[in-house]
Amino acid sequence: MGIASERGHPAVPRWRNAVGMLLLVLGLCVYALVAMVAGATLVPTHWLAQFAFFLAAGLAWLWPARRLLAWMARDD
Repeated sequence: MGIASERGHPAVPRWRNAVGMLLLVLGLCVYALVAMVAGATLVPTHWLAQFAFFLAAGLAWLWPARRLLAWMARDD
C-alpha cells in the first residue's frame, strides 16, 4: 500500500486516475468541437443568442465531469 493507506485513508487506484484524466481531457476536447460546430451552424448570428448558447454549452460539461471526478475519487 501507499502512504495514504498508512495514514488511515484508503489509497485510490492510480489506474482510475489515469483513465479518468484521459477521458476528461479527450471528452472535453470532443465536446468543445461539437459545441463550436453546433454554435456556428445552428445558433442565429445575433450576439445575445450566441452568448446564451455558449454560456449554456460552457456550463453543460460540468455535470458529466463532476460524475467522472466522483468515479475517480471512489475507494472501492
